[in-house]
Amino acid sequence: MAETEQVDPKAERKVARLAKRIGAFSKAHGGAEGQVAHVGERGARIVLVGADGGWGDLMAPSYELAEKAVEKAGITVHESFDGEFAAKVRTGPYEWKRMAGIQLGGSSNT
Repeated sequence: MAETEQVDPKAERKVARLAKRIGAFSKAHGGAEGQVAHVGERGARIVLVGADGGWGDLMAPSYELAEKAVEKAGITVHESFDGEFAAKVRTGPYEWKRMAGIQLGGSSNT
């Protein structure tokens, strides 16, 4: 008797919702690429970079579900967030002000 893979309907709905959000981001930014990273017990982070340099991220409950979501969305996925992929990110005044504030005596995270 062959083993059959059990499909968790709740997990499949989560994958579909994540893929839909990835697709919406991609459409809004002229295309998108991504990278999936483990975030310990919290799950996995899907970092998205649009063709226009815009970026964002999503959290998935597990690395496996994150991988399924990016596959379903049909975007290019990178192994790491570095090199040419990272260089595509465009930051604006908000990010620079926030980074400078943290480095130059802004409010601490503790």
